[in-house]
Amino acid sequence: MIIFPAIDLKGGQVVRLMRGEMASATIFNEDPVAQAQAFEAQGFEWLHLVDLDGALEGRSVNETAVHKILFASALPVQLGGGIRDRAAIAEWLEAGVRRVILGTIAAKDPDLVKEVAQTHAGRIAVGIDARDGFVAVQGWTATADMTAIDLARRFEDAGVTAIIYTDVARDGMGTGLNLEETAALASAVTIPVIASGGIGSIEDLRALIALNHPNIQGVIIGRALYDGRVDPAAALALAKAG
Repeated sequence: MIIFPAIDLKGGQVVRLMRGEMASATIFNEDPVAQAQAFEAQGFEWLHLVDLDGALEGRSVNETAVHKILFASALPVQLGGGIRDRAAIAEWLEAGVRRVILGTIAAKDPDLVKEVAQTHAGRIAVGIDARDGFVAVQGWTATADMTAIDLARRFEDAGVTAIIYTDVARDGMGTGLNLEETAALASAVTIPVIASGGIGSIEDLRALIALNHPNIQGVIIGRALYDGRVDPAAALALAKAG
């Protein structure tokens, strides 16, 4: 299982939110590059970047910080937040982002996602954020009239490399993943699923691994890495063993 350490960017700083609420932002590092390099030194093999300001504005806002991370770290990066058209997708992939995460546009224009997934094979992921089972969009400020599973099924055989599933109510809360919904979504599609939202302890990670679900490829961990509740070495060892 792959562990993706999360770097959420707001105003050029590394922050973590609670339930996606911008007013709840806690600054954990004023230097995103230093944070990326720290994760690399700890042994992680990927970085998960989110432009929080971009998700709200519908365009990339923290591009300077992202470019600096791409230059300073050798780790592959998956990036989401405000990327909503072909030009932006192409620009980020050309800049060195390994894969782009499409969220709001996946709900609003699935045909575009299918098109770019074919054009950029293996480099397009879909972010599905759910509130009470229904898809949350536009930086989680609105809810679409479809379930997470219904949206995921639209991308079967489309060439999407992964689905990143987040339970909004648990994100940043450290109360554990929504294992039931994550497993249900992973069982509904053949696209690899990356779990997100709620890891607060090594036991939460152990519970995810214990599911032994063949379609759950990885997990994103954020706040628990920053506040010390999850030790990087222990998490990586557990993920490797699992």
